[in-house]
Parts: sequence; structure tokens; C-alpha cells
Amino acid sequence: MKRHLISAADLTRDDAVLILDTAEEMARVADRPIKKLPTLRGRTVVNLFFEDSTRTRISFEAAAKRLSADVINFSAKGSSVSKGESLKDTALTLEAMGADAVVIRHGASGAPYRLATSGWIEGAVVNAGDGTHEHPTQALLDAFTLRRRLVGADTGLGRDLDGRRITIVGDILHSRVARSNVHLLTTLGAHVTLVAPPTLVPVGVEHWPCDVSYSLDEVLPKSDAVMMLRVQRERMNAAYFPTEREYSRRYGLDGDRMAKMPEDAIVMHPGPMVRGMEITAEVADSDRCTAVEQVANGVSIRMAVLYLLLGGSEPAAPVHPSPATPARTEENK
Repeated sequence: MKRHLISAADLTRDDAVLILDTAEEMARVADRPIKKLPTLRGRTVVNLFFEDSTRTRISFEAAAKRLSADVINFSAKGSSVSKGESLKDTALTLEAMGADAVVIRHGASGAPYRLATSGWIEGAVVNAGDGTHEHPTQALLDAFTLRRRLVGADTGLGRDLDGRRITIVGDILHSRVARSNVHLLTTLGAHVTLVAPPTLVPVGVEHWPCDVSYSLDEVLPKSDAVMMLRVQRERMNAAYFPTEREYSRRYGLDGDRMAKMPEDAIVMHPGPMVRGMEITAEVADSDRCTAVEQVANGVSIRMAVLYLLLGGSEPAAPVHPSPATPARTEENK
């Protein structure tokens, strides 16, 4: 693993598989009566969020606490940032407090990269979403969910997503989730197809390692998984489609469309879902939808990322000696 996690494009296949395999080990910890490991005891993780978030912030907080790290939650609202403090001065403050890792979400694309390369802080930097750029841990938890569902939890260890066909539908233009997933899923051997109205497809998408289609109905029968994206109204400054009803009719996933998918295909959504627009309640509440499962897997993935960046070479989940194997003492060393 590198020192920081800024972009899914920075991960090699071996890096990604290592994170997925480590997350599988972390997921087993969640089944224990006590869901904690001592791995990061004494380390400090700062959640530095300049944008609103529920799932990602709580997920990183839960992940750090399960690894016994001390967690500081920093929200831009109500802080010195609202008084005009710069990112540099905020970073220097965190460095002075001894932050070992900074998990940053920022509205400006490139802010995590700036934080990681500026020399303002010595700790690891994890990108929790920057503008319309990337969201690497979301792509990792999506890949983890895909591998568990399509390959298997135990049989998937050490394996990638070679040959799997993944369709990503919706607001590609503003989606950092889509960008990270295209990079990561392609690295893991999957074939990715983007489906969106022409107005919500980014300029230069022809250089991305994926296919583009404007017809959802044509792609569904040959998809192993369909990932629905939310239309990000908060990032839109123009009329990208006539009406919400028109968008839903052409690019929304309902029961009839889900019936066109292969029987073992799954439906994914990074959340939050806008029911009735990109996905109907019938689909969102079906057994084939993994939205809630993705949230649970997010904690395991973020535990794996923090452990690999901060934990050193210790076993992720140390095995305690059995009664038949006495612990080493000073006398029998």
C-alpha cells in the first residue's frame, strides 16, 4: 500500500485485492461478541468533512473505533472554516494535534491531493470524496460487495472480478463514485458500461476504459450488476434533462426493467436513494438490491484501508493462543 489513498486509479490489481481480502478478515470481526481490535490503539484519526455526509463519516468513525483508534470529528460548519480559515491553516492545526491520519471530504476536486502533497501534515490522507473527482473507498466497498455476491465470500479470496459486466446508470457527469468505479472495476478485470442521457456524460469519456450507452433497456439483459446513481441536484447549474418524470421513464429502474436482468444479477446504489426517480421502492426493497449491504461492507473496507495505511505488519485480526498452546513466558523463551 502507498502512503495515502487519493484515487482509485493509483491502486494496482494486487493493491485492490489486498484491500478486499483484508476487508474480508475485518468483516469476520463484526460477527464477534466484541467487535474491536487493538491494532490502532494510540493512533489518532481525524474525519475532516467540508461537505455534509451521513454514511461515509459514520462509516469511517465506526471503522477507526473498531480498530481502537482515537477519533476526532471535524465539521466545517460551526468551525473556524466558516470564519474564513484556509485548508492550510486547518491542516497545520491538525498536525499540531498529532493526527496520524486525516480522512477528508471536500467540495473542491483535488483538495485531498493538495493536502497529501503539500507537506502540511505528516500523516496519511484518505480521500472520502472530493468534488466531482473521486471517492475511492466507495468504489472499494462496491467491488467488495460485487465479489461477495458474484464470486463468494470465501471462494473470492485472492480473486478479482475478471469478466464480470457492470453497468453504471445515471448522473455520470457529477459522480465521483462513477469515476472511481470505472478505474477500480477495470483494474479488477470487469467490463464497465456507462448509461446516461447525453447531457450527463462527461466530455472526454471516450478516453475512459469503458463503454457508453444511451439506452438502459439494451444493456440490462447482459449485466451482472446494475449500479444506479442519484441525480445530484446540488451540483447542477443547468437543465440537463426536461423533467424528473422524463428522466425516470428513460433511466429509472423499476420492477419491469429489473425483470430483464439475468436472474443472479444484483442492483446497487451508493446512497442516498431518491425513491421514485432513479429507483422505485419495489426495486430498492427487493432481495436483489444491495444498498444496505453496501453500508455494512463500507465499515469493513474502511477498517482495511486504515489498518493497511497505519497498522504496519501486524496481523489484522490476531489469533489468540489456544489452551493447548501455552503462551511464552520468560522461563520458556
